[in-house]
Amino acid sequence: MPIAGKGMLLTSMDIDEAHEAEFNRWYDREHLEERVAIEGFIEARRYVAEEGSPKYLCLYSTQSIDVLDSGPYKARLGNPTQWSKTTTARFKNMIRSVARITISRGKGRGAVLGIIRLRPKGGNEAQLRDALDRAFDPTSFDGVISMHLIESDPALSKPLTSDPAVSDWFVLIDAIDTKVARAAMAGLTGVKSAVVSSGIYRLLWDIAKADIS
Repeated sequence: MPIAGKGMLLTSMDIDEAHEAEFNRWYDREHLEERVAIEGFIEARRYVAEEGSPKYLCLYSTQSIDVLDSGPYKARLGNPTQWSKTTTARFKNMIRSVARITISRGKGRGAVLGIIRLRPKGGNEAQLRDALDRAFDPTSFDGVISMHLIESDPALSKPLTSDPAVSDWFVLIDAIDTKVARAAMAGLTGVKSAVVSSGIYRLLWDIAKADIS
């Protein structure tokens, strides 16, 4: 099936090596489960870079983008644990995108994720979206599981990030390995003029609402 829900929070960051073990412990022992427990959250996935930067990436799926502007989510943001305060203060090169899932094709997820960051030119959004809609065919590449487009909402993305490009889009390609992901990314020739950056990330683990209910 495509990605569950219609909303997504994408976060990506680097962390100094001196704090990396504690950073990973926080994500694995507190943060992902805490977020998925919020009303309207469906699942979360955690990745580490095989190619590209920042080094770490997380995807949080929600029932709708409105969940990421809801009272329960804002309450959690406004009342972080001490562990969260300490850890998030150490983030570097932070990317935070609150986005709508506008295209999602395929069934399931892969062991790796190819990601392309796009910056549509003013007035060119519909043309770029149409090009991706035509190009997204997971069956055209052996080993591609699913393909998705998420489009950032600037107003919801901006408050918690210093990253100026809060209107960017992200193409997500779930694949079985790095080679397949790289080939599928290269095949999206129609988006080259809008590409800001790209990377390939390996899935560390994921958690769904059913895992904690």
